[in-house]
Amino acid sequence: MKITATQIAELLEGDIVGDPTIEVSRLAKIEEGTEGTLTFLSNEKYTSFIYTTKSSIVIVNKTFKPLNKIASTLIKVDDAYAAFTKLLTFYNEVKQNKTGKEEPHFISDSAKLGVNIYVGAFVYIGNNVKIGDDVKIYPHCYIGDNVSVSDGTTLYSGVKIYSDCIVGNNCKIHAGAIIGADGFGFIPDENKVYASIPQIGNVVIEDNVSIGANTTIDRATLGSTIIRKGVKLDNLIQVAHNCEIDENTVIAALTGISGSTKIGKRTMIGGHAAFAGHIKIGDDVVVSGFSGVRKSIKDKDIVIGFPAYNIKKWNKSSAIVRNLPSYIAKISELEKEIKALKDK
Repeated sequence: MKITATQIAELLEGDIVGDPTIEVSRLAKIEEGTEGTLTFLSNEKYTSFIYTTKSSIVIVNKTFKPLNKIASTLIKVDDAYAAFTKLLTFYNEVKQNKTGKEEPHFISDSAKLGVNIYVGAFVYIGNNVKIGDDVKIYPHCYIGDNVSVSDGTTLYSGVKIYSDCIVGNNCKIHAGAIIGADGFGFIPDENKVYASIPQIGNVVIEDNVSIGANTTIDRATLGSTIIRKGVKLDNLIQVAHNCEIDENTVIAALTGISGSTKIGKRTMIGGHAAFAGHIKIGDDVVVSGFSGVRKSIKDKDIVIGFPAYNIKKWNKSSAIVRNLPSYIAKISELEKEIKALKDK
């Protein structure tokens, strides 16, 4: 797709310095720019590249004042990074604006599909499924009976959504994610043989949620496992049965959350974190990567470690641990002095 400097400036509400008719068809880093590419400059560390880049168009801040001649056409905006992000979003939407149904696929006669949707090859859509408008379902997706997928949502290749689950508007679920598999519920008999406890709940995903590749969200035993609006989940995350993750929380890869744990609003969780079951994490909490959370955490706390506890206390404890060799040396000297005094 080719686009001119004039069209980009209109989209970004920017000012053109240079040739308004010049066209670009690709995006590039400023240090790797070639003719026909568009790039941006927002970090001062990369300023030197604007004088050598071969990119045809560069988005810059309005405050930028060149010290040397620049060959590229400039588009000046209030915030170059935000503007480039907006342009990336636009580019991605155009690139992925697929419609129609590829063959082969299976769609139940009882399913209801909205308008302007895309159904890739080898997609299965079960009984009584409801698909909203502008939904994109990439190849090899499975959508079980009674599932609802609302407007503007994208399911990338290989997504599996088990029966009765609900997905809101404008969600993105990336390749290999599994929504609504059975929760890990088993009960042993007198011979310590484990039998499955039926998991008859579902998963509810609200609007504007992003779920990374190969992430799994288990259905509830009873009721719902709930992912509230605006939540962003990275790749390879496990969310167990009956958990609830509240609005605008972000969680990095390889985190595991045990059953019935509730995580508050706007919480930030680093990679490899682990959560025990049946605990409550407050709003605006920060959990550092590799932390092991075994107890509930109050609002706005910052925790780290295994087991996780307040970062200020952790820093003090770490300082003590780092100084242990000198403490041991001092204790050894004191023991020698005490022994010498006793010998006298």
